[in-house]
Amino acid sequence: MAAVTAENIRKTYLPLDKKDAKIIALDNISFSVEEGQVFGIIGPDGAGKTSLFRILTTLLLPDSGTASVLGKDIVKDYEAVRNSIGYMPGRFSLYQDLTIEENLNFFATLFGTTIQESYYLIKDIYEQIEPFKKRRAGQLSGGMKQKLALCCALIHKPSVLFLDEPTTGVDAVSRKEFWEMLDRLKKQKITILVSTPYMDEASLCDKIALMLGGKILSIDTPANIEKAYPGDLYSLKSDKIYKLLLDVRKYEQTISAFSFGQYVHASFKRNAATTEADVQKYLEEQGNTGVEVKKIAPTIEDCFISLLK
Repeated sequence: MAAVTAENIRKTYLPLDKKDAKIIALDNISFSVEEGQVFGIIGPDGAGKTSLFRILTTLLLPDSGTASVLGKDIVKDYEAVRNSIGYMPGRFSLYQDLTIEENLNFFATLFGTTIQESYYLIKDIYEQIEPFKKRRAGQLSGGMKQKLALCCALIHKPSVLFLDEPTTGVDAVSRKEFWEMLDRLKKQKITILVSTPYMDEASLCDKIALMLGGKILSIDTPANIEKAYPGDLYSLKSDKIYKLLLDVRKYEQTISAFSFGQYVHASFKRNAATTEADVQKYLEEQGNTGVEVKKIAPTIEDCFISLLK
């Protein structure tokens, strides 16, 4: 049985100026998440990730469409859904003036449980913040706030966990630790839905949905999305990177070319049998100097950009 399903979910918001058209936050979103999966919603700010999570966690009503969590309708059975899920919103929403220990006890009481009953589930996470349990939540670092919020979301032993951009604004070490924690939670057979704007985190999910402008561009495993990349991808560099970008876009075998830091990532037609030597020769004939050409494997970010055309 699918742990989470969404069918043609649509959500619009009224504009600030009544003369403008309605803002489409979600445009007929459909997907399903199998039990025990880590399912990633990958997309930039404004893609619709938070609106989708608020609907699935019964905090927001969709304009149309249906969704269920563990077979329970998010509208008709919203109370049952709330009792079976954990939700960690993008903005830290715990009580800033309560200590770590007080926040945990408060949320445990809300669900009629205790820290001791769920300790096996939060043990690995809580041990990292336990030395500071008397510190107020508002005085914690970003990484510690993140760990406390996750503990509070798990305190009632949810079957499905919703994490809305949990690693935004935290350091690289905390991001790595957080994903290691999610891997351990997955082994406890908890289904996890996580949204993130970081494309490099996509590979840590079992399945992902690439999202932009309220629409899902692609749904599959990270490996399958990378395999579906159109054309052969090359990393290019020269003394004048902007000239190189303009020139490679004129090349007859080019599918797409875009800036990627100090490099240009260019995709070429596979049936043209284009080689590194062919590309280098063309670019040098156009007057580019210091040219470097290397064939590379596409990342999720490359795949996402290729879907924008």
